[in-house]
Amino acid sequence: MNSQNVTDYPNNNTYFLVWNFRQNAAPDTVKSVFQRICALVANLNNSALDRFPDSKASCVLGIGYEAWLQLELPTPLPKEFKRFEEIRGSKHTAVSTRGDLHFHIRADVKSLAYDMASTISGFIKEVADCVIEVQGFRYWDSRSILGFVDGTENPHGKDRDYFAIIGDSDPQYQGGSYLFVQKYIHNLDAWKALPVEEQEKVIGRSKEQDIEMSDDVKPSNSHIALANVGDDFKVVRDNMPFGSVSSNEMGTYFICYASTFSTVEKMLTNMFIGSPPGNYDRILDFSTARTGTLFFVPSADMLDAFSS
Repeated sequence: MNSQNVTDYPNNNTYFLVWNFRQNAAPDTVKSVFQRICALVANLNNSALDRFPDSKASCVLGIGYEAWLQLELPTPLPKEFKRFEEIRGSKHTAVSTRGDLHFHIRADVKSLAYDMASTISGFIKEVADCVIEVQGFRYWDSRSILGFVDGTENPHGKDRDYFAIIGDSDPQYQGGSYLFVQKYIHNLDAWKALPVEEQEKVIGRSKEQDIEMSDDVKPSNSHIALANVGDDFKVVRDNMPFGSVSSNEMGTYFICYASTFSTVEKMLTNMFIGSPPGNYDRILDFSTARTGTLFFVPSADMLDAFSS
C-alpha cells in the first residue's frame, strides 16, 4: 500500500487546518464534498510534484473518529482508532477536542502552502467550518519558541516508516497511520524568567548544543525523561512553532504520526499523570494544551478509493 506523505521531514512553512462538518449539512452533500476533497488532495500532491519538484510540498489528510462514522467509511475500524479521551492529571489535562478533517500542508515556499490551503477551503466551506488554522514556521535550527531543538528523538531512515506507518498487523489498513495533534500555548513570560540552567532541567537537554543530560543528572520530571518511552516505542513528530508577537500568544503545534496509537497514549500518560503518578512533565507548567484530537490517515490507495 502506498502511504500519504506522513514521513516527510518538517518544512519551512506549514498550514495545519481542522474542519468540522456542520450538523445541518445534508448527508449526501457532505459525502459528495468529502469525495471531492480526497481527489483534490491527490491532485494537489501530484501537481506540486510536477510543477515544483524541489519544493518538498505535500498535503496529508486525516479523518476524525466521528467523521469516519458519519461518512460510513470501512468497518471494522483501524484497530486503535477511537475518540480520544482526555487524560486528566493532578494539575494538568490533555484535553479532548472534536476534529472531523485534518489537513497538514508543507512547502518550502509559503505561497505554495497558502495556495493549497486556500484551494482546500474553497472546496470544503460549503459543508464545514474551519475550527483550527495554524500557520507554522521553522524557527532557526528546528527549535521551538522555548529556544530548544524540537524533535531530536525522531527516527530516521527506514525507522520512520516502521514507527509511523501501519504494517501487516492490521492488513485492511496497511499503509495508514494514526495522527495525533495538540495545540499548545506557552507562557513565555514565566519561561523567560527561568535561568537557562533551570530551563535545561525542565527539558532535560542543553539549550545551545542540544545534548541530553546523563541519567544521573536529568530530573525525573523533565520532558525528555517522561516523553520518551523507549527505543521500541517511537513516533514521527512534525511539530512547528506559531503565534502572534503583538498578542504574545506563541505556541507549538504538536503533531505526530504513529503505527500504534497506544505509544502516543503512553507518552501522554507519562506527561500529564506522571511516572510515578504526580511526577508530571514540568514543561506543562509553561505549556497548556488547548486541543487534542486523534485522526486516522488512510493510505494513498485508500484515499483514492474514497474519491470515487
